[in-house]
Amino acid sequence: MVISKLAEPSSLTDQVYAVIHGAIMSGDLPAGSRLRIRDLAAQVGTSVMPVREAIRRLEEAGLAERFPHKGAVVKGLTLAELAHVYDVRRLLEVEAARLGARNIGSADVASMQQEQQLMQAAIAERQVAGYLDHDEALLTILYAAAGNPVLVQTIHTLWERCRAYKIVGAEAALKAPEVESLWVYQQRLVTAARDNDGDAAAAASNDSFLDVMVRIKAQLGQAS
Repeated sequence: MVISKLAEPSSLTDQVYAVIHGAIMSGDLPAGSRLRIRDLAAQVGTSVMPVREAIRRLEEAGLAERFPHKGAVVKGLTLAELAHVYDVRRLLEVEAARLGARNIGSADVASMQQEQQLMQAAIAERQVAGYLDHDEALLTILYAAAGNPVLVQTIHTLWERCRAYKIVGAEAALKAPEVESLWVYQQRLVTAARDNDGDAAAAASNDSFLDVMVRIKAQLGQAS
């Protein structure tokens, strides 16, 4: 685990939160990691107060949970939460893909294609966090074209909550002999967007969810 010291802060709590949040999003603090206040304060170079407040905010965001006699930990992974969160994501994102593909313009399609190329480069370099970042950037472009910012914001919130699951799924795919599942659905989305084919985009999104849920369930089953 590597957490950098802070630059001169304008808001210590905000910056501490950003540092710990970034470590969770990148996988440097994986699910189940203990969030020891004094250790984190020493690592980021602050007193314990902003760290304590940052952890409280992580709990409110659903990224950390507290246990008696143990303290706060990065939220663990369960099959039940996977099913609940991914079912909601699938409902929202399939429709967002459908609406976005129908309305997207050529410039945004080109931006999606660029993100897909960067995503494939990250796959080649085995950079899981980079892959996920570019995947989410590609999807954000598509979903934003639906013209509903509340929909996009809600999806982003769900992405944060299930980032650890996404890391598990991507790492599992990288270990497989073939890694096409990490990019084939995004390529289908780019093609559907180029054709303004909402139904094709919805089908690609739905197929992607079904595939990744099977992969993550298998990994969680092995860990149990």
